[in-house]
Amino acid sequence: MVAVIVAGALVGAPSVASAAPVPTASVTATRVAPAAKPVVKKFANCSALNKAHKGGVAKAGVKFNKVNGKNKAFKVKPTFSTALYNANSRMDRDRDGIACEKG
Repeated sequence: MVAVIVAGALVGAPSVASAAPVPTASVTATRVAPAAKPVVKKFANCSALNKAHKGGVAKAGVKFNKVNGKNKAFKVKPTFSTALYNANSRMDRDRDGIACEKG
């Protein structure tokens, strides 16, 4: 088969339909604010802390209440939060990882 070029068109060649422009979806960028750090309350004293956290506040991972160097079970389960403990660690007089513990 012999193709003849006539006025810029290829005669005898398969025709290629021109594709209509495809509409594109509009994308708008939205800025997402970074997650705010949780506010950790610093209590004035153990009475104020124990009103909110009955058994005191312990670092995550603390398993026992140390009393006179011995491990004792919790009488009242403390709230486990390292961030909250760090903010109120000055109230952990025996340095066992639990601030304002009960029992």
